[in-house]
Amino acid sequence: MIRPASTPRHRTPAPREAVNAVRWPDVARLPTARPGQTSVARYLVNSALNRLSLLDTYRSGTPATGAPAKMVLHDPDAFHLRIACHGLIGFGESYMAGEWDSDDLPGVLTVLAASTDRLVPAPLRRLRPLWVSARPGRDRNTRQGARDNIHRHYDLSNELFAAFLDPTLTYSCGLFPAFPARFTSLATAQCRKIDRLLDLARVGDGTRLLEIGTGWGALALRAASRGARVTTLTLSAKQAAHTRARVRAAGLTGRVDVQLRDYRDVEGRHDAVVSVEMIEAVGAEYWPAYFMTLCNALAPGGRIALQSITMGHRQMLNTDAAHTWISKYVFPGGLIPSREAINEHAATAGLRTTADTGYGEHYAETLRLWRERFTENRLTVARLGFDTVFQRMWEFYLAYSEAGFRSRYLDVRQILLTEGTSR
Repeated sequence: MIRPASTPRHRTPAPREAVNAVRWPDVARLPTARPGQTSVARYLVNSALNRLSLLDTYRSGTPATGAPAKMVLHDPDAFHLRIACHGLIGFGESYMAGEWDSDDLPGVLTVLAASTDRLVPAPLRRLRPLWVSARPGRDRNTRQGARDNIHRHYDLSNELFAAFLDPTLTYSCGLFPAFPARFTSLATAQCRKIDRLLDLARVGDGTRLLEIGTGWGALALRAASRGARVTTLTLSAKQAAHTRARVRAAGLTGRVDVQLRDYRDVEGRHDAVVSVEMIEAVGAEYWPAYFMTLCNALAPGGRIALQSITMGHRQMLNTDAAHTWISKYVFPGGLIPSREAINEHAATAGLRTTADTGYGEHYAETLRLWRERFTENRLTVARLGFDTVFQRMWEFYLAYSEAGFRSRYLDVRQILLTEGTSR
């Protein structure tokens, strides 16, 4: 029997009654299960969590330093009901609702991510379609759909992102010179990442550079400081405005052209193309168009430097059509590709993979630093108008992502593409 435990330090579970039902309808209300559905889920979930030694059935005081990661169930009935009805989406929504907690959230999620293939008994895995819902049609990355999806994440608030990113406002994996990374600032790691990508694409004085996915302008500014002439594309109005202001402040207006434009509408030929963690927002349906755009934008002899999160090919195929917690609450329309998918689509577009290097442990460290900064700045986040449910959602998102890299379920690659057939 699982008994409710004391709330871990630094946690503020919101009573379900206090959740804004308009903003968070599926968090504010509990779903309705079919007869016996919750009992089956309780048995399967508890068996898996006990097998992994994740359940904290009783706690008094604070766990000792170095204690194994544990979950505390404040409302076991609601926790099991949500999972019974909505699987992993319900697992995340239960955390948002304050129905479970952990003093080491990324630790718990890392154990779960490393055990993904063993959580459900093999004979029951074929029943996955019964508790995994299909992606909603509104999330498709048509031209209008892509604008809407980008707006829902990247236009939340520039100040929100500033509350946890480094001063360069770089929202992708940094590269650290060594581990442990405590002697390297995140800003330094981000500059190392940008420089390596620019070196990979051979960006220098006079280079005509196309950047697909502006972010908040750090790469465009650094490329322009090398003497490149940069065209950078984004669908985020807030990112575009912020980057234009940074370009003006740096005196680089003549060298950086910030365009609010879909990648499918690229014009001209460029000596180099760089796209950092943009492909994940494209969606598998549109990967052929994305890679053909890359190829068509390249001048003869040009180079394309991509940075992409990746997952295993089988996992990607399972995720492609599924509506997940991440796609529902964080990245609508997104899908992380596999290395096989990248190589296949690149080759079909007439591109050759000539370099491919992984940096998964660097992303785990980057996410840890983001998560810690977010937690430290929760009062700032609250003052910006983001409620407790949002804060718990964002903390879960950062810890969930960190766990993906720590467990090696996810990786991040820097890939060089050039003209020609793939190796």
